[in-house]
Amino acid sequence: MKHLIKQIGVTALLISTIACKEQKKENEENVLPDPTVVENSVAIPDTWITNRVKKAKERLTASSAGTVIWNSMEAHGGLATWFENGPLGMRFNYQPLEKDKTQRDSYEIVDPWNNRVVHTSTTDKEATFGYTGEIAWIKADSTAFAYDTKFWALTPLYLMGHPFVEDGEGVNLELLPDATYKDKKTKVVKVTYDAGTGDAPDDYYILHFDADTYLLMATRYIVSYPEYFKNGGHNPEKFMEVGELVDVDGVLLPSLLKTHWTVDGMPGEYITKIEISDMEFVSELPEDFFEMPEGAKKL
Repeated sequence: MKHLIKQIGVTALLISTIACKEQKKENEENVLPDPTVVENSVAIPDTWITNRVKKAKERLTASSAGTVIWNSMEAHGGLATWFENGPLGMRFNYQPLEKDKTQRDSYEIVDPWNNRVVHTSTTDKEATFGYTGEIAWIKADSTAFAYDTKFWALTPLYLMGHPFVEDGEGVNLELLPDATYKDKKTKVVKVTYDAGTGDAPDDYYILHFDADTYLLMATRYIVSYPEYFKNGGHNPEKFMEVGELVDVDGVLLPSLLKTHWTVDGMPGEYITKIEISDMEFVSELPEDFFEMPEGAKKL
């Protein structure tokens, strides 16, 4: 009888185990993929990054001005790290101190590899605008963004992304005489662009780098956007102080920019405070993230 009970017990255990396995298999077959888990389809292959960085180094270090830029890229974490980290997310809060100027505050995710971006209003998550690399678009009511979103789409990247943005096509570099800023010797490089590069090829940037560390200390620049200056020309030069640099996954990026009018090559009247927060490199994005969304308006 003991043997019979034991045999029945073993048989029951086997049946129970088989049933559990079948149920588990059935449950596994019925599990749907989690829609919030998205493969990073916008990731760039490592070999592409290696090749682009190699070419950038060869091109930049062939000139004295380019060597300063390359050294600064290395000091800020390296061009390879900048690209390997993927798209950059940040809140970019542009706050003019002049009463008649418009604040521009949005959360954006920008793809430095392809110059693509999506901005989202900080007060209305349904209000967005962006640039696909070819098309500027907006999906919002007329009051959500009281400024030229086509112009602004990539502007934050070109205000805070130096020296990495000097990797692009159509960039010309000129080494200017050394200068002194905040009692420190600076290496100075002027950046201009070939005709047809971007929407405002007449823009220029004059970058001041600490001569010892090669970290960016200040940027002088003009705005020549044709929609603002229909008969040519540009606004007066601005002098932008670079505030505290923070380490974002191995890349040093500014958390504060303070813009002044330039007076004799130095900062004059303080006119704009720019706070950059919530910086993070975004590791997972759907393949169509930077495409123009359904219902958006082409600009």
